[in-house]
Amino acid sequence: MLKPGLWIRLKRFFPDMIHFRLVGRFIGILILVVAITMASTVGVSYYYDDGEWQNLAICVSIVFLIGALLVWFKPPKEKYIGKREGYLVVAFGWLAMSVMSSLPYIFTGIVEHPFEAFFEAVSGLTTTGASIFKDVEALPESILFWRSLTQWIGGMGIIVLTVAIFPLFGIGGVELFTAEAPGPSTDKIHPTIQGTAKRLWFIYVGLTLACIGLLYLAGMSGFDAVNHTFTTMSTGGFSTKNMSIAAFSPLIQYIILIFMFIAGANFTVIYYFLVRKFKMVVRNEEFMVYFYFTLFVMAIFTFNIFFIAPGDNSLESSFRHGSFQVVSLMTTTGFVTADYTMWTPGLTMMSFFLLFVGASAGSTAGGIKMIRHVVFVKHIWNAFRHMLHPRAYIRIKVNDNVVSERIVANILVFLMVYLILFMIGSLFMTVLGMDFISAMSATATSIGNVGPGLGTVGPIYNFSEVPLVAKFTLPFFMILGRLELFTILILFAPYFWKVH
Repeated sequence: MLKPGLWIRLKRFFPDMIHFRLVGRFIGILILVVAITMASTVGVSYYYDDGEWQNLAICVSIVFLIGALLVWFKPPKEKYIGKREGYLVVAFGWLAMSVMSSLPYIFTGIVEHPFEAFFEAVSGLTTTGASIFKDVEALPESILFWRSLTQWIGGMGIIVLTVAIFPLFGIGGVELFTAEAPGPSTDKIHPTIQGTAKRLWFIYVGLTLACIGLLYLAGMSGFDAVNHTFTTMSTGGFSTKNMSIAAFSPLIQYIILIFMFIAGANFTVIYYFLVRKFKMVVRNEEFMVYFYFTLFVMAIFTFNIFFIAPGDNSLESSFRHGSFQVVSLMTTTGFVTADYTMWTPGLTMMSFFLLFVGASAGSTAGGIKMIRHVVFVKHIWNAFRHMLHPRAYIRIKVNDNVVSERIVANILVFLMVYLILFMIGSLFMTVLGMDFISAMSATATSIGNVGPGLGTVGPIYNFSEVPLVAKFTLPFFMILGRLELFTILILFAPYFWKVH
């Protein structure tokens, strides 16, 4: 029991308007979702007889108990969550889920240090796809399945999933969706936030089932089809093979390429396409930029691989490998079919630049997002126009809608903060002993949630050799990138904790 005087001092430090018991209950619900999904690994372990079902059952029990205690211990009277509570739930919820998700790696004994388990868990939930395992084919089937499942859950955002079921607990979740939804897009496909979340998940599950079926028909085993579909639709990049997608046939590579591109599109656009509102698809400026920019870069890669890169490359293989790598990097999936660092220096540099592009807002992809680049380029263009017409009032429009100055300012600040964090992270990685190229790409691929980078963290390597401190630091860059920076950084602002 806290002494009355200490409780009063704590309440002065944490204002009454922040309902911490409500925040704890939300986090408890998220942990329960992790426990429920983790329970599936027990069945997988028992089915494949990999000898880990008892350890996994213990993990599930521990996670479920922690979640249940947070949910049912002194339930709060408040039913609706405010913006401050929303940010706290998202930030500490992802941290709590990452810690809980790391337990299977620890209890099964397949990692040497808890930092490595934390790295793998965060990389999964944030759909980064960076791994510390040198030989994934030696892992138990249950662990392979858990790696893929964490990415599938984190792809759309476990927060959005729970927004759809929170009404069952009598709790509203609009602020959670606002804090978690990727990118600056605010498009809705249903008047209510729960309706939007449910439709997003129906689309997500439907595309998942379609991808599983096609991969299975193309020759993948059922286990591999499920795992790779989970990590494709989430743009995660974990594979059950050491050679990643290079271990499979060209047909399978094309199928995964197509679904990676779909997963990188705004799910609102996908919804409009499915309900045959094709004009809404064509009028979406971000999607059209995403579509044509992808085709343009694919053409550059194909040309360079076919005419310049060493080796006897056919036109089909040049197109397939080049296109696959472009889509994989742009959508921040991280799958590979070839070592792109061995093609040409120009393509290696372009691959590094693609780490900063990102796909569409409202998709499962990470990165900066295409809509921010669109607004930024238009802002630069307007700056030149202002030099000739200083008194003109020139507005930025996207999809025929005026972008407010507040949003433009937020995007410019986001890009600046993103660049600053990249530089700080790169500097810190070099201090830890990584070479310059590896340090920059490790930071860029972590904050962009991409996976493979260049140098010692390139496509034929992984993060197993990075310093142990980096294995603890880089996951926080992954979470920062996955939650769009501000959701985490705002917690460090003094005014966040003050009563206004």
